[in-house]
Amino acid sequence: MNIAFIGLGVMGKPMALHLSDAGHQIHGFNRTFEKAKALEPRIKAFSSIESCIKDAEVIFSIVGYPSDVKEVYDIVIEKAKKGTIIVDMTTSSPTLAIDLYQKAKLKGLSMLDAPVTGGDLGAINGTLSIMVGGDEDSFNKVLPLFQLMGTKVTYMGKPGSGMHAKLANQTVIAGNVIGIAEALVYAREKGLDQLKMLSVITGGSANSWQAQVNGLKMINHDYKPGFFVKHYLKDLKLVLEEKGSLKLEVVEKVERAYQLLSDHGFSEEGTQSIIEYYLQKMM
Repeated sequence: MNIAFIGLGVMGKPMALHLSDAGHQIHGFNRTFEKAKALEPRIKAFSSIESCIKDAEVIFSIVGYPSDVKEVYDIVIEKAKKGTIIVDMTTSSPTLAIDLYQKAKLKGLSMLDAPVTGGDLGAINGTLSIMVGGDEDSFNKVLPLFQLMGTKVTYMGKPGSGMHAKLANQTVIAGNVIGIAEALVYAREKGLDQLKMLSVITGGSANSWQAQVNGLKMINHDYKPGFFVKHYLKDLKLVLEEKGSLKLEVVEKVERAYQLLSDHGFSEEGTQSIIEYYLQKMM
């Protein structure tokens, strides 16, 4: 199958390579052309979105922010050939996803919103969880491709549903990641061995992916990003934009913490750096 993949960064690169390794012809575009060029011959690099998508049967994208999504799809919806299925895997605005779906439909295109969770390791290992909104017949056509990138693929319903599901997922992570940080800071303050404390957490009912992956990084002050603070802060702001009349106190608290981290120079660090919110007494 001829597939275009827009956005070959931390997440997009391994996702696109999984498709290539399965025998699909992948055309790639990245704002920094050299990043796409470095993936040749497994992925053919293009210097413009228009040339990248010209012959594509399916177009995937995973970029940074809703503004980037809009910029990409202003071009894709105008230039993609009729009948193409277009799939945005960015964590973006559900409202924007619905708007783009409607615009795509007017052009004879089918659009899915399909954000992912599982971080860079999930992308590298092909074990992402993918949640999808849009027309179910288009979902079924793309499902074999999703299954090359993830082990859990869930059709969530109408356009925008994938994005809403991802924002709900990010809400869970908010409480989890700040809870781990608070636990480790509490243990440190009380003179407990933090490694032993983490072993207790991961060995019992408090265990979680965040504890297993980011707990030790918090203890070691290893803030190399698997998921950037700036991108998670964007996700939390999207939750708050979409929440309507709901009172989401945990999200509001964690959004403030990450905003302070960003203001203090941590925007390019990993989300595990939230422990610095306590260590540097930013409250």
